[in-house]
Amino acid sequence: MSAPVTPTLLYLDNITVSFDGFRALNALSLAIDHAEMRAIIGPNGAGKTTMMDVITGKSRPTQGAALFEGLHDLTALDEAAIAELGIGRKFQTPTVFEMHSVEDNLLLSVKNKRDPFSALFSRRTSSERERIDALLERVRLSSQRYRKAGELSHGQKQWLEIGMLLAQEPKLLLIDEPAAGMTDQETADTADLLREIAKTKAVVVVEHDMSFVRDLGVKVTCLHEGSVLAEGSLDAVSSNERVIEVYLGR
Repeated sequence: MSAPVTPTLLYLDNITVSFDGFRALNALSLAIDHAEMRAIIGPNGAGKTTMMDVITGKSRPTQGAALFEGLHDLTALDEAAIAELGIGRKFQTPTVFEMHSVEDNLLLSVKNKRDPFSALFSRRTSSERERIDALLERVRLSSQRYRKAGELSHGQKQWLEIGMLLAQEPKLLLIDEPAAGMTDQETADTADLLREIAKTKAVVVVEHDMSFVRDLGVKVTCLHEGSVLAEGSLDAVSSNERVIEVYLGR
């Protein structure tokens, strides 16, 4: 195998995406390290969603490089191949199998070679049981194991979907507005959960809730008009005059 071009896990360089002449991303450059959590903020239309679309193969840049682990050119791969590399994405609205139990949702997501029917109805191995136990504990749903996913609160569904992502053994998680619609306690618990995950995996969180971003206590990147406007601690970014002008001051 060739030597990595860069030691960072995710490296975006000069990424530009145009739609009918509109530049959704404009020479965007960004680097995410292994086991780093990064918060992405910015006004609507700043390019946050398009950036995640490029990382996951949903959108193709018109120019620029997107490298994963310094070896894999994400711009040349389809969505399935990118997921196999270890990039998982969670959208703002939870997507769970509501008529199945919490446990079965996790079993359906576990990364293995069995088909979904086998995953649900075959005898579970001790290693699978241990893995599901660990996932349930990690996402704070051990007590909800046998409940139907559709009966969970909004915050619990968010945690379940994060657990479903973790079951696929990703190296990078892209999380879109996890705190939206949560209670104060669920929001605090979610910040704790994401900090735990980021000890071993890279996590990119797109968020509008500045209180939640502060709770995360991580490096912040502010996007505007498809480019990085400011980067650093939340205090440094939120005191930036341009950030106040185009985003926080609104």
